[in-house]
Amino acid sequence: MRRRMRARRLGAVLPLVLVAATAVPLPAAADPAPAAVSALTKSVQGTGSPAAHGATANWVIGYEDHAGTTGAATITDAVGAGQAFQPGSLHSPPGWTPQWSTDGTTFAGTEPASGVTAVRATNATAGPDATQLSGALTPPVQAVTTATGGDGFSPILYRTPGGVLQAWNIYHHLGATSPKVVCTDLATGTRCPGGPWPKVLNTAPGPLGTLGAGDITSTMVEQYVRDPAAPAKVYYPALTATSAGVGCLDLAAAANCGYWPLATLGGSPPVNSLTGLVESAGNLYGVVSSGAVVCWTIATQSPCGGQPYAPILPAANQPYVYGAVTVVAGKVFASTAGPGTALQPALGCFDPATATPCAGWASSRPTGPAGNVTYNAYTAFSTTGAPVGACSSTSGADDVTTCYALDGSVLPPPPGAAALAAGVIVFNPEVVTDPNGHIRSYLPVWSGGIAGAALCHDWTTASACAGLPGLITHPNAAGGNTRDYGYAYDPPSGCLIGLGDAGVLFSMDPATGATPCVRSGGQVKLRPGDFYCDGGSHVQGYTAARLTGVDPANVDFAASRVTVVDQDNAVVPTPGFAPDGSVDLTGVSVAAHPSITVTTTLVLHSAAGFSGSLVVDFAGDAPQLCFRTTISADCLVTSVANTATGTDSTGSFTSNTVTLPVAPGASCTPKVTVNKEICTAVHPAQCGPGGAGPWAKQAPVGLLGVLAASAYWRITVTNEGPVGITAAQVVDTVEPSCQTGPFTLAAGQSKQVYCATYALLNLFPITNKAKVSYVPVNVPPGTPPSTTDWSSAKACSLLCIL
Repeated sequence: MRRRMRARRLGAVLPLVLVAATAVPLPAAADPAPAAVSALTKSVQGTGSPAAHGATANWVIGYEDHAGTTGAATITDAVGAGQAFQPGSLHSPPGWTPQWSTDGTTFAGTEPASGVTAVRATNATAGPDATQLSGALTPPVQAVTTATGGDGFSPILYRTPGGVLQAWNIYHHLGATSPKVVCTDLATGTRCPGGPWPKVLNTAPGPLGTLGAGDITSTMVEQYVRDPAAPAKVYYPALTATSAGVGCLDLAAAANCGYWPLATLGGSPPVNSLTGLVESAGNLYGVVSSGAVVCWTIATQSPCGGQPYAPILPAANQPYVYGAVTVVAGKVFASTAGPGTALQPALGCFDPATATPCAGWASSRPTGPAGNVTYNAYTAFSTTGAPVGACSSTSGADDVTTCYALDGSVLPPPPGAAALAAGVIVFNPEVVTDPNGHIRSYLPVWSGGIAGAALCHDWTTASACAGLPGLITHPNAAGGNTRDYGYAYDPPSGCLIGLGDAGVLFSMDPATGATPCVRSGGQVKLRPGDFYCDGGSHVQGYTAARLTGVDPANVDFAASRVTVVDQDNAVVPTPGFAPDGSVDLTGVSVAAHPSITVTTTLVLHSAAGFSGSLVVDFAGDAPQLCFRTTISADCLVTSVANTATGTDSTGSFTSNTVTLPVAPGASCTPKVTVNKEICTAVHPAQCGPGGAGPWAKQAPVGLLGVLAASAYWRITVTNEGPVGITAAQVVDTVEPSCQTGPFTLAAGQSKQVYCATYALLNLFPITNKAKVSYVPVNVPPGTPPSTTDWSSAKACSLLCIL
């Protein structure tokens, strides 16, 4: 049923009629109409009717909500008798949480390996519009002091399907058994569900904190790569007791998702640690302490052929790799250093196309005086935005920033970085394209007299970022003592989220440098087709995006923006915000854009007490929940049925019951045979029930004369199974006394019918034949009878040549 728009009725205007005044009693007040209760509509597809044993049935439940308010909704469907749930087949609409049960009563959010007897989908915020998706708007992030237990390092942002923005981080240079991964809800400043936090990391896949002692050590400089096919999966540099490799963290599931070794620890020059990771053309790259390049392919989850590759950097026999990795136009640049040693910090270049050092980079280039330390390697851009080289800022008695072009020639360094005082340490920047199209790098810096700050360089103007101080400090976060390690840009809000050695999460406005960042943002990806699972056409069109729970007066809509992109990441033109915070999407074609992602960046007048949601809506039929079952091969199963139940703010409701008849296949069809014989004994007493006979298919010449011209017949009906038969009838077109029935016959049983034909005076032989019609016990009602082949026997009189 198409989604109905709630109607607004105007009072009818009636003609005025003057009549003589008479006393007329007032009508009794009518009882208010009962509130409509939501409904479920059940159907089945994929089998035909009747279905076959072993066939797959796709059960479809349509949910038509009549709720007037938002509230919890639940749809439950038990797997009926005579069928088995197919693993992985449950489909619930977006915004609904699937659940499974093995006893029909207790439901869990993880599908068991087998034995599912009921399925369920729940939605905590269902109604009054079932064809919409909502996501939380992130409030301005205040400073969050975290009990780190170790250095915080760079945040990893993850927005849950419900729009909750989380900040994950892995404490760096921490031993294997130490808890080191933590998740924070940035809206509330509290830990994510599933604590206690932090938790250890494990090489084995499985939920965080459930796999025993941790066995992954974190590196000094951690760079993270998201899986392009599953952005909630993050790959990170990891060390075990014997190897350096790639670890995997699933943010959506709060789980370890594997570890893959790439280099064995030890050797000469020794492999002690790892830095990276970065991605280029589907491969992850890092550099180990020997200077060699390691490589891992995302798609195959395996090491690249021939890796580790030859060193591009001098070996640094240190507990950690002091350096980082960056990608420039497909080339992999990496830095290293040996703080307090005679090693001069250096920058090297690796060409993935040849698996050798880049052209012009037969040896690495120096980036600072011997003994300086570096924690970074970052991409340099031209004023047109093209990546042209790499930089590394080193720290020591004399801070030095050096940049090189792809061909190895020297590039001018960012002036702000080049002017840093001695002892200031610099970490990898977050690169942001501002609303004017300028490419900016925000470098975290601290030490050397700086308690924590950001340094912003505008590559488009080749100068410091306009409108920002040279050092962007954060006095409203932990008194400014943030000791910045890294930032992560959140496109929906337009804010930078920072984290540092002080273990303080904070937000920063990239345009003004203000902390907190007084902005909000939300993102909702809507694919209307995902609300359905029967393969039909149900979507009419997009309707609107809107802000709910937000005071429009607190939003500077002129400075805010809304962006809509489709499944190909192409921008879809939209009108922008209306004064009430809505966005008209009726002009967006569902056919051309079957999926859209709506992102709102809100500039607020005040951060106080902010909350709200972004809702994106479409017009279409009632959303569907589906699951598949396999119909039992048991021949006794003659039908399967299914009924769903539900509850929401309107009350409880039950779907129609769908009963699907099941027709027997070849393996469930009884094999029934008929054998008609004639008695060849000379005494009639031997030719009746229990008589010894003998019996044959043809009587010899002259026998009828001995038997007074009478033929004695025996008809044997045998059911070889595998199922019984009912309504069996023996059909005999020559001798009516042989017709028998109805009767039943179980599998493996036989029935014998005795009858006779008297006074056969015909000179010629007579052939008598019989067959049986029957109905198998497991066929659907109304199935026409089946019939055996004819079986015949011949009675001879004087001649038997025909």
